[in-house]
Amino acid sequence: MALNVIMMGPPGAGKGTQAGRFARERGLLKISTGDILREGINAQLPVALKAKELMDRGELVDDATMIAIVRERLMRPDAQPGFVLDGFPRTVAQAEALDRIVAERNNGPLLIVDVRVPQRELVRRLAGRLICKKCGTNAEPAKEGAPAAAACAKCGGRLVQRADDNAQVVKERLKVYERATKPLVEFYRGRPTFRIVNGAQAQERVAHELDTVIDDAAVVGATPQGTPAPVKAVASGKAAQA
Repeated sequence: MALNVIMMGPPGAGKGTQAGRFARERGLLKISTGDILREGINAQLPVALKAKELMDRGELVDDATMIAIVRERLMRPDAQPGFVLDGFPRTVAQAEALDRIVAERNNGPLLIVDVRVPQRELVRRLAGRLICKKCGTNAEPAKEGAPAAAACAKCGGRLVQRADDNAQVVKERLKVYERATKPLVEFYRGRPTFRIVNGAQAQERVAHELDTVIDDAAVVGATPQGTPAPVKAVASGKAAQA
């Protein structure tokens, strides 16, 4: 059975880092909408070129176009063992479409993880976040007690702070995120495969908790509908099914 995972969480929650780590360790495809959009444009896929046309005009990519791009990627053979989605879905319409795609694939349930971090901690993290001036890659957060990196691990470029990562702008971005994703959380929260992870911990602890809840959700998701497995809380008590 495939592991089909959605990783949700606000900017600064560390979901991208954890999504990449989990995908590598489990041999899954990590899919971010930005990556597949760039890949699709390079491959001259019609749906990706349509999205580029919209973005070039300063418009948002509509749900139908984004759904078509994600569907094309998830239906390829290399995605059949499972995937970790980062940045999709962003709307209830996209979530409904993803349910249809997963049903069509018919090789495992959808597992949803919401990485949560208090706003004060998110502001602190984002205000200290660095990106590569050359390639735009986010720098890996320094481990506790270790000095921050001076150069990009990917290309060696200089690391700088993003212009929109000052505290006031960050607070506004988090408000926008909260408003935009509330309907999406409500869409998923009643499912037996929905889990919450405490992201305000050391990366290693977040990783352990995330592994635990995904494995548990996979067991529950694989149980026949008539005899659901009991939903467990994480041993730490800091994350449980909502």
